[in-house]
Amino acid sequence: MDSLRIISFLKQVAANNNRPWFNNHKDEYLACKSEFESGIEQAIARITGFDSSVAHITVKDATYRFYRDTRFSEDKSPYKNHMGAYISAHGKKSLHGGYYIHIEPDHCMLSVGSYWLPTNILTSCRNEIMANIDEWRRCVENKDFVNCFGKPAEGKWGSPKGFGLEHLRGVPKGFPGDYEFIDYLRMKDYCVWTCVPDNFFTTDTWLDEMERVFKIGKPMMDFMNAVIDDYE
Repeated sequence: MDSLRIISFLKQVAANNNRPWFNNHKDEYLACKSEFESGIEQAIARITGFDSSVAHITVKDATYRFYRDTRFSEDKSPYKNHMGAYISAHGKKSLHGGYYIHIEPDHCMLSVGSYWLPTNILTSCRNEIMANIDEWRRCVENKDFVNCFGKPAEGKWGSPKGFGLEHLRGVPKGFPGDYEFIDYLRMKDYCVWTCVPDNFFTTDTWLDEMERVFKIGKPMMDFMNAVIDDYE
């Protein structure tokens, strides 16, 4: 995948985020879109090799529209500044955890897991962690996981790596404040990410490295999907 071409186009969009400019550069957008979709097709095939649950997912099932929905946003810019694909067995609109590929200038990343979980599902996830804390710790405290993603609340959006996008400052209602592993219960989502260079997807080994990262995050994702799937 020629991610540098995509990055170059995204930088131009950021500087000229308006319909007249975009319409004049529609051919380049379509070329970059095709380049991205070709890479996602390769990614799905590679992920299927270790997670057969996504074997039925197509590129269309995983990729998002480049056009922004501005109806409820103060930012009326018509186009996104990134390209992304969420490869999940239940589809990109589901709560079921999956694998996310993100291309954005100076902020390309690989991510695994679930985000924006409703309160009732978060409560069940927290209960599951407490009930099976040893299994959970094996998923998220092993050396590979910590090296790749870090620990809860260490990273924020924009950080090189992270475990959880948002965290409660206090204790979630109904849970003991003196719990030894309270940081895992403060999490408002269960996703992890690691950033990669802008030229990452142009290398001959990007699929191998993607597979390595996704495999490290998969046990955590599977743990949570066992809970989330009861609600879908």
